Amino acid sequence: MPYLYLFIAIVTELIGTSLLKASDGFSKLLPTIGLIIAFVSSFFFLSLSLKSIPLNTAYAVWSGLGLVFTTIISVLIWKEKINFASVLGISLILAGVVILNLFGPGHGESAHKVGKTISIDGETE
Repeated sequence: MPYLYLFIAIVTELIGTSLLKASDGFSKLLPTIGLIIAFVSSFFFLSLSLKSIPLNTAYAVWSGLGLVFTTIISVLIWKEKINFASVLGISLILAGVVILNLFGPGHGESAHKVGKTISIDGETE
């Protein structure tokens, strides 16, 4: 279920970003209202996914896939241009997301085994 929440967070973030472009600097009322609803929904579902998915993994997937699909949307819908440097940068981000999901926390040795944690009151655990 957490990955379904993360998927919904990504989709609603994509909707919000597209509506952000359509709002024309918040000068159009309906796209502005839509983007607020979409971004609030996105953060809500991202927060639900964080109950089970580590923050660094969830945020990397959310922002990485959001970047890739926002770029695709900007080219297909908004007819924006993309160059080689953009494709290379996006590819490197996507590779980072894959590496983090394959080898990051939650996949083998946990972060708690790597070192000590310090609680809010300053004591080590």
